[in-house]
Parts: sequence; C-alpha cells; structure tokens
Amino acid sequence: MIRSNRFTPYLLVAPLIALLLFIFAYPIYKLFDFSLKRVRGFDGENIGFANFEFLFKDPVFREAIVHNLQLLLAVVPLLLVSLIIAIALYERLRGWRFYRTLVFMPYILAVPIVGVVLKNMFQFNGPINETLRNIGLPTLAQDWLGDKNIALWTVLAMVVWRESAFGIILFLSRLLALNEELIEAAQLDGANWWQRTRYIVLPQMKGVIEFYSVIGLITMTASVFAYVYIVPGKGAPANGTMVLELYIYNWAFEKHQPGIGAAASVLLFVVAATLMFILFRVR
Repeated sequence: MIRSNRFTPYLLVAPLIALLLFIFAYPIYKLFDFSLKRVRGFDGENIGFANFEFLFKDPVFREAIVHNLQLLLAVVPLLLVSLIIAIALYERLRGWRFYRTLVFMPYILAVPIVGVVLKNMFQFNGPINETLRNIGLPTLAQDWLGDKNIALWTVLAMVVWRESAFGIILFLSRLLALNEELIEAAQLDGANWWQRTRYIVLPQMKGVIEFYSVIGLITMTASVFAYVYIVPGKGAPANGTMVLELYIYNWAFEKHQPGIGAAASVLLFVVAATLMFILFRVR
C-alpha cells in the first residue's frame, strides 16, 4: 500500500497551480491595476475608485447587470432540456446513435456561424415568421431581434439550443456508465419508467448535474458575448441585449477607455468567482 501524508494532494496539484499562476497572475494584477487608473495607452494616472463610481452611475451598466441576471434564468431550461433528451437517448430509441450525432452538431459549429444563420432565420421577414404566417398563425410572428422586449429572450433561446448539446453528451456519457443491473432489477420488481428514473438514475447523476450547473452559470455570466455581438448586433436594439461582456468590450476597445473596461471586468470577475465559491461550498 502506498502511504501519503497530508501534503501529498497539494504536491500533486502544485504543477498545475504554478502553470495557472504563470499564465493568469500578471494579467489579473494588471486588470486590477488598470481599474484604478485613467489609462492612456499602456498606463495612466491613479484616480482611485472613480471608474467604479462611474459604473454605478451609468444606467447602461445597470441595464447590462439586469440582462445578465435574466440570462441566469436559462440555467434551469438548459439543465432540463439536456437531461430529458439525454435520458430519451439512453432509452435507445430506434436511430438513437444518429440522433446523438444530430443534437451535438450545433456545439461543433463555431458561435459566429451559428449566430449568422440564426440571425437570418429570426429576421422579421425570415423563415420562422414566414412559416408562421403560411400555417395561419400570423399573430405569433414577432420582430424577434428588433423588439427590445423580445430580443434578449430570443438570444436566451439560442444559447439554450446550442449549449444544451454539450449537456446532452455529458449526461448521456454518464448514463451509459451506469450499472444497468440495478435498473433491470427494479424493472423486474415492477418499477415503472418514472420510478426507475427518479430513484435509480437521477441519484447516480447528482455529481455530473452539479458540475453542469456550474458550467451553465459560468456560460450565462461570462460567455454570451459572441451571441449578443453577432445576432442582434452589438447589444441592439437600444441596448436591449447589452450584457457585461459587451459593455466591457465597448469601453475598452470601441471607446478607448480601458480603465472603465477594467473596472467592469473586475466586478464581473468577482461575481463569477463568488458564484463558483458558493456552489462548491453548497456541494
């Protein structure tokens, strides 16, 4: 038997921690440093917390926060859609291997490609609205990307559609590794599909469900830039799809105020780190 002391786990992860520090430590330090300066070029004068004060007074920043919070609601349908489809595929319906490839296809495609295609589909006179009109449902045809009250929810649906592909494959991989003898024994004892799923399948998937919940929260908090930049177009209409990532990009690169962009990045970093800490503590 191999004996180890209490320092062994730390020694095993030390190389990875050293690599992460080498790559990210200096950029994170400069991010916090820039957030306290009025940056021109590569440096600037120290202005304390003026950049943060500007953020909290800026209505666009507050609107971006609200939109990010609304996008967090997508984590629930993201989990449910992924889980339901994965369980359906696990039942090995006819052609399930083909369907498995089909549902994973959107995740393989790059977000800009998916964004351009969906942008054309959701135009006011695009294929979706034309289909609704042709089947006698013209009242359901909406200005999906031009209406400020609808655009964000359209983006949310797009994100769920694409990102759920990863969840489906993740859950299906775990399902295929389950001990099927337990499921067969329960079936012989008279347990129906719902009872087998609730009392045998889902408890064994608790770990992977929690992991994907963290992935979903991170995605909705800090990985939707490409969607809102491409599909509605830079937060359009009228900042209706403005999120923190796009807000940071605008100030850092479009308006050439990296200090304000860095301050917003610090807040986003703190929020994301806090969410992950809470989730891992709950586990």
